[in-house]
Amino acid sequence: MANTAVARNNIESNTETVETFNPATGELLKKFKPHSKKEAEAIIESSHQAFLKWRQTSISERTEIIRKIGQEIERSKDELAKMMSQQMGKSIKESEGEIDLCVEICKYTADNGPALLESETRPLSQGGEGEIVYQPTGVILAMQPWNFPLYQVVRYSIPNLLAGNTTVLKHAEIVWGTAQKIHEIYEKAGLPQDVFSVAYVGGKVADELISHPRVKGVTFTGSAEVGKLIAEEAGKHLKKSLLELGGSDPYIILDDADLDLAVKTCVTGRISNAGQICIGAKRFIVAENLYDEFKDRFVKAMSQVSYGDPMDRNNDMGPMSSESARNNLHKQVQESIKKGAKCLTGGELPNGKGYFYPATVLENVKPGSPAYDEELFGPVAVLFKAKDEKEALKIANDHEYGLGGGVFSKDIERAKRVAMEIETGMVNINGYALSQPNMPFGGVKNSGYGREHGGFGLREFVNIKSILKPN
Repeated sequence: MANTAVARNNIESNTETVETFNPATGELLKKFKPHSKKEAEAIIESSHQAFLKWRQTSISERTEIIRKIGQEIERSKDELAKMMSQQMGKSIKESEGEIDLCVEICKYTADNGPALLESETRPLSQGGEGEIVYQPTGVILAMQPWNFPLYQVVRYSIPNLLAGNTTVLKHAEIVWGTAQKIHEIYEKAGLPQDVFSVAYVGGKVADELISHPRVKGVTFTGSAEVGKLIAEEAGKHLKKSLLELGGSDPYIILDDADLDLAVKTCVTGRISNAGQICIGAKRFIVAENLYDEFKDRFVKAMSQVSYGDPMDRNNDMGPMSSESARNNLHKQVQESIKKGAKCLTGGELPNGKGYFYPATVLENVKPGSPAYDEELFGPVAVLFKAKDEKEALKIANDHEYGLGGGVFSKDIERAKRVAMEIETGMVNINGYALSQPNMPFGGVKNSGYGREHGGFGLREFVNIKSILKPN
């Protein structure tokens, strides 16, 4: 997640106003009055009081509310999709897909979560029986980014609510409107007041809330730079943290790959959400014998990617989320070119309204340039030529991030073997799949730690307690 993913501003009092804008037009959408630190602390206290009651509710009752949240999200699909596209610029088709995924997460969690929270019994070596129970811990403070305004919240909150925790959300400022709507949906579905709350604060105040004695855990999605600060602050107070950070996902195209499939998939993986996605396909490492053909076909396809009004279903991409996000990406591209990279298509700021950026392809990228060392959080692809598998893996793993990646080969066993050597938390074989409700999501290295989805998120913030009953 690029540094722009979560704003770290100095909003400290409720006397200031936060304005949100449509990135496609520059139109003012809404003004918000942030909470003061004192007000945010009161929200956390109320969340704790709600926790004392919520933890006593039965799993079946919580499960039913989770199901209803999914149903309410589905009923609000048109409104939510339009809202997200206007607030952060994703295409309306992608907004609708995000909503569908969130509905799936609610269904999966309701169907499978209760069994994962059931107590377990094991025999004791000295005789007797031991019981393992999973108990909620309290208020979870969450800091989430703008690029998936609904999904990021649903991903962390739904398992935590089922587990019996309560949560206070600090969402990115540009999608505070979506945060309001999520709060409304959750309570309309029957979630008791203050079990899910929103603190409208900036990054500085949110960081200060980590030390609040009622906060029992912290989950953060954003840049590695900020994630390290979150981890440091949480560690000082011995509070568990879960970090989902940046990614510069490598996709290896082996010498026996299906080029039609590889080109089509890699384009999709690079332009999804206008490239503003931590698990986007970003670095393409191609076998020497296929490199020229892949490059020609990939560049042609990227040059034909359309961008414009996110409400127009004919456009492939909407705008980037903000002027600063676009300027930062363009600066990375231009600096990389100055250091020897060759731009094969794109790479220029378009005229007119909106924070649009064309699909761009770079090659001849060397270590020491932004396109090699950093995360490009926008629709910019980087091509590498590899003489063999060993070199391909060396390039793939020569990065600070380790979130996702991919391998293309007609030999599935070969692809799996290569996938096992890629230093990431997730790998696609002959495809590009985003988050799956039944599969763990998370990374290694500077991409963070902890896992969500697949039931793993249910146990991230619970007390795994042993009860020993000897003979």
